[in-house]
Amino acid sequence: MLIRNHHVDFGSPLLPEDAEILSIPAAAEVERMLSRRDDHRETPLRSLPALAAELGVGALFVKDEAHRLGLGSFKALGGSYAVIRLVLEAARKRTGRNVDVDDLAHPDIRAVAREMTFGCATDGNHGRSVAMGAQLVGAKSVIFVHQGVSRKRIEAIAQYGAEIVRVEGTYDDSVEFAAKVCGERGWTVVSDTSWPGYEHIPGLVMQGYTALLCEALREMVAPPTHVFVQAGVGGIAAATAGHLALRYGKDRPRFVVVEPARAACLLETAKAGHPVKVAHGEPTVMAMLECYEPSLVAWRILSRVACAFMTVDEEDAVSIMNRLARPTGADPAIVAGESGGVGLAGLVTVAGDANMRATLGLDAGSRILVINTEGATDPERYEELVGLPASTVAGTLSVERV
Repeated sequence: MLIRNHHVDFGSPLLPEDAEILSIPAAAEVERMLSRRDDHRETPLRSLPALAAELGVGALFVKDEAHRLGLGSFKALGGSYAVIRLVLEAARKRTGRNVDVDDLAHPDIRAVAREMTFGCATDGNHGRSVAMGAQLVGAKSVIFVHQGVSRKRIEAIAQYGAEIVRVEGTYDDSVEFAAKVCGERGWTVVSDTSWPGYEHIPGLVMQGYTALLCEALREMVAPPTHVFVQAGVGGIAAATAGHLALRYGKDRPRFVVVEPARAACLLETAKAGHPVKVAHGEPTVMAMLECYEPSLVAWRILSRVACAFMTVDEEDAVSIMNRLARPTGADPAIVAGESGGVGLAGLVTVAGDANMRATLGLDAGSRILVINTEGATDPERYEELVGLPASTVAGTLSVERV
């Protein structure tokens, strides 16, 4: 299903606070802070000419986040960045000095961090990022995981020294429980979703994501004409759409939000014209996108700058994992987890439907950008769905960049 954005705010400028978070100077600051990290490496932008030809478009680029900061997901840019920013904010208040990322190793700054505990709910990747950030600065982390989070993903979080708290129910239940416990104990919630009165920290998380866009756009000879990005609560989609709108203005790419049909809270929100919580039904294979209520900040941005909202089915997500693992022509192999290739799955769906193509103006001259948001963050599940170990697929990757 695909629907156009008919919200009354569509085409309006971002609110000043959102424009500040996602601005070009803010993104440059994220990149500056990243450059101070020993584990930072830019992720590749991969060109898929054979698939582009199959889909009848001019060019197709995949920003491949499968190895970001060793976490295997774009989420590494959000939670860990927010934790660092929050420690620096607390240290400035405590010391009265204008401390920066280069000061994180100083004993007085470490002392501030040791007194801080960061908590969050997660489907897996965001919690791992928060735990990594806390370990990096010397703080504590407590990560709340719902019953759908796999054992492998929990183990990956715990290796960063996080305390794990299991929560009955869905991701949204874990968000509510995490906020309650953190509030009672004086811990800092680092959520990638927002609610009334809680916007600053989710804004920092989204701000962290803008770094991947800066990297991708520097490598593209010309800006994309269309961008398809997957969404859970909407953070990465809103960060991408908002930054592109600020960077290109009226010439910005057409932006499409892609969700699992079983957890389409943003599409239903777009239909209603206001945030709605959808009913929890059968779980989706797209585990990192299984969210039933949108982030208020994300919706506020997407209502203004997303051109369309669409859903993909379970088999679409699995099919694109396999297509990326077994490319044709000169296309490189790409390791994409269950949620990683969902934006591309949306493009494939649109490309095969004449009405959808016409709605989005997709043609032989279109330049498409999508984001592989995760690699094989659950290697056992990946092998089950693809029939190959992720290591085998990764071994065939082209080292060429666009």
